[in-house]
Amino acid sequence: MTAPEKSLLGRPRGFDTDQALERAMLYFWEHGYEGASLSDLEGAMGIGRTSMYAAFGNKEQLFRKALDRYAEGPAAYTERALKKATAREVAAEFLTGAVRASTRPGGPPGCLTVQGALATGHSGQAAHDALVTWRDDGFHHLHERFRRAVDEGDLPPGADARKLARLVMTVGNGIAVQAASGASRAELQEVADAVIDTWPSP
Repeated sequence: MTAPEKSLLGRPRGFDTDQALERAMLYFWEHGYEGASLSDLEGAMGIGRTSMYAAFGNKEQLFRKALDRYAEGPAAYTERALKKATAREVAAEFLTGAVRASTRPGGPPGCLTVQGALATGHSGQAAHDALVTWRDDGFHHLHERFRRAVDEGDLPPGADARKLARLVMTVGNGIAVQAASGASRAELQEVADAVIDTWPSP
């Protein structure tokens, strides 16, 4: 939001909550859940701890809000993909979206849902579980969409919708890992295109 938001007590917060949440999302994306201390987050968001708790809750609650923002922003390609007319277009939009989100100019490489909980110990278990659920939901949505494509004749009768969904999810996650390791957008798009080139025809 452009204007300072009011606190629960009715006084202006004195900072832009949307901007602060965007900064938190980027910090979690780059450093992971455990790699982001409260002091680090304060500095990245430009607010004090009292203001952080008042606006966003504790670290876990802040992370979940950041994940929601990621889903609605950089990862919105998943929702766009599911609305495509054919299964091939769904897969192409999903994988190309993964490439673009993982290689955004000026942004952290990779994917928040992959980077966010790598090497997470007990203290980050809740964040790890939230990310597992997020990825599982994406897989199940793809599975249902591809199963409908089989029923509608858009995929061959013998096509395994579950395996296709797992393939797309696995390649999408792999794209994020490779991007974090320095692979370029062009290189990763070639990987996405290779999957689509072998996509089963009805």
